[in-house]
Amino acid sequence: MPRLDADSLPRLADMRDVMDNADCLISQREVERALDRMADEITRDLGDRLPVFYCVMNGGLITTGHLLTRLGFPLEVDYLHATRYRGGLRGGELFWRVSPEVPMAGRHVVIVDDILDEGATLAAILNYCRQAGAASIATAVLVDKQHDRKAVPGLRADYCSLNVTDRYVFGFGMDYQGYWRNAPGIYAPKGL
Repeated sequence: MPRLDADSLPRLADMRDVMDNADCLISQREVERALDRMADEITRDLGDRLPVFYCVMNGGLITTGHLLTRLGFPLEVDYLHATRYRGGLRGGELFWRVSPEVPMAGRHVVIVDDILDEGATLAAILNYCRQAGAASIATAVLVDKQHDRKAVPGLRADYCSLNVTDRYVFGFGMDYQGYWRNAPGIYAPKGL
């Protein structure tokens, strides 16, 4: 997304109005319970494998931080920042803003992101992990958006405890025009 100049930045009052009038789809308490369930499942499956977790920036930051503190086993953490948009409105070839530093070859890899929407970027990241020689690849997303527009038919996250309807959502890592990633639950603007 291109950077906005000062004249085109949203006004503070406008951003507050978005939040004040948003529909809360999933409360923070429900998010916390979902993260507990996800952590239990990941611990059961990967707690004895010394996995490496890759946070997909920027959206996966909040989910990753909250998830990792629930995992009581040794693991490594890295991040990646991949996009298909590069300032445009339509996705294209995967572009690595920041590629992973921790090698994936022979490792049990967990990709953590905020939402599985259409999934084209996630599918490309998974392909990258396979080409990098990961021993296994799992995906953990906080929210799966329910619709029939998945980039890869049948694409699902291995670990996901929450579903949302097909609305524009923000909060807990997901943004509204670059803002409100810090909202403590999952929200949808009125009318969207």
